[in-house]
Amino acid sequence: VQLVESGGGSVQAGGSLVLSCTVTGRTSITWTMAWFRATPGKGREFVSAIVWNGQNKRYLDSVKGRFAISRDNAKNMGWLEMHNLRPSDTAVYYCAAGRTDSHSANDYSFWGQGTQVTVSS
Repeated sequence: VQLVESGGGSVQAGGSLVLSCTVTGRTSITWTMAWFRATPGKGREFVSAIVWNGQNKRYLDSVKGRFAISRDNAKNMGWLEMHNLRPSDTAVYYCAAGRTDSHSANDYSFWGQGTQVTVSS
């Protein structure tokens, strides 16, 4: 199983980005997709997750109302729409897939390589 993120970049505060995650290989339709982010000296922080049927979505408190997670199982893809970005959102963002609906990085078995998001003030 491979996950590939795309869509990172540099924006000014208040701007928007959409991250994409493409999943290839032997996957189960019932997996949960999540997004984490990491900064130097800090571990991976949960950002958002969506269960397989899209009916349950979780968000980090600081991104609620600004970020939106979605997925398309037919395409084996997921997205993280990020609006009203802040400098504190600067990080490497990772897509992850796992069998449980969790905010813990340890519960996700498959990870992408990460994509850099930089927000300038």
